[in-house]
Amino acid sequence: MSATLIRNGRLITPDGEVRGDLLLAGGQIAAIHPQLSTEGVDNFVDATGCIVLPGLIDPHTHIQLDTGIYQTPDDWEIGTRTAACGGITTVIDFATQFPSQDVRAALAARLAEINGAAAGPGAGLAQIDYGLHMMLTQLPPTDAELDRWMTDLLADGVTSVKVYTTYRPNYYQDDAALLRVFAAAARHAVIVMVHCENDAIVSAATTALIATGQTGLANHGRARPALAEVEAANRVLFLAQTVGAPIYVVHCSISGTVDQVIQAVSRGQRAIAETTPQYLLLDETIYAGEHPEWGIMQPPLRAPEEKGRLWAQLASGAISTSGTDHCDYTIDQKRLSPHFHQTAGGIPGMETLLPLLATCGVAQGRITWPRLVEVCSANPARIFGLKGKGALASGYDADVVIYDPRVETTLRAAALHNLAGYTPYEGWKIQGAVRDVFSRGRQIVREGEFLPA
Repeated sequence: MSATLIRNGRLITPDGEVRGDLLLAGGQIAAIHPQLSTEGVDNFVDATGCIVLPGLIDPHTHIQLDTGIYQTPDDWEIGTRTAACGGITTVIDFATQFPSQDVRAALAARLAEINGAAAGPGAGLAQIDYGLHMMLTQLPPTDAELDRWMTDLLADGVTSVKVYTTYRPNYYQDDAALLRVFAAAARHAVIVMVHCENDAIVSAATTALIATGQTGLANHGRARPALAEVEAANRVLFLAQTVGAPIYVVHCSISGTVDQVIQAVSRGQRAIAETTPQYLLLDETIYAGEHPEWGIMQPPLRAPEEKGRLWAQLASGAISTSGTDHCDYTIDQKRLSPHFHQTAGGIPGMETLLPLLATCGVAQGRITWPRLVEVCSANPARIFGLKGKGALASGYDADVVIYDPRVETTLRAAALHNLAGYTPYEGWKIQGAVRDVFSRGRQIVREGEFLPA
């Protein structure tokens, strides 16, 4: 059995920062100690001066996404390789249940994409561990069938579903449908992720802008005002409270949405807020800049002052997780239309998650390393039931990242491993770099470069 000893690192453990050694053996963390024995060790990794943290868990990705209009060019080999180079060792993506399809058929279809032509245990395209949420688009006619769906999902290891309050007619669920999902989820202890935007407000604003010829990308934020997000979150949480459903509000772009989650928690609800780096770091001024297409996403980027408020909520614990909402459309796809309502929404984000939070969060004093680990590793593992993940602790999976905070790098799209061809953080100065990454004890990144199996 091969064993790897990571020596002299600054280990971010559940008990805080510990300076010492980490032993990886049999795919697990075998020991943590200020100075471990070298007996039986095959591989030595010097982590002097480096931060050693558990592999990040991205709870919100869209790898190989096909909306029926646009398709991202990445497959699961490319997408998970990109994640690994950013220090992410587990992604939780989505399977989509399309109309006239049950959840098991949807799950099988998505797994076929992930596995590609490979077969057998451990085969397939994914280079790191992954999980799936189930995206519900059309509910079965009876609650008994919906209960069966929930039971089937749990039996297949899926602990969460996602619904939308917008994107009519393809993904939208009205309040009655939401209440059915929430009630079924409560009966089966399934987490409901919700994209919160009031569809009527978005539709009316979009229609008015189109009618007056205001369709340039600069108008994107006006079509999806903050009110639409905050109102939808308030309504979703109220409906969920009536039946006791656990709610996970995805990609909170504004502090007012997080405030709704805070109030729900104060009422005794299980409510969780997620944000993403783009809402912490970018703002609506991008729409008047040279590259407004970089900011086309749903919800849109908000006023500059919202960034500081979100950082404060992240630091305080009001925001529990930071996913990426990674969506790898190419820059050419993003530029296909000059109209905001016809532009592909979403940006790449997996490879830049850790460098951005380490730089703009830890290095700039907004959060600590232990808080970063809570937000990006421990909390996603706990919320979505990923046993053995999210911490540097004996018996846990040997998912480990070595981050060197001493080097200064510059973010360049050309140096990233995705296919987008751009990053909205082009030219940003980054404090530190992902140096080495281990997935279940196997080194998959060395000195910033991916190592094929």
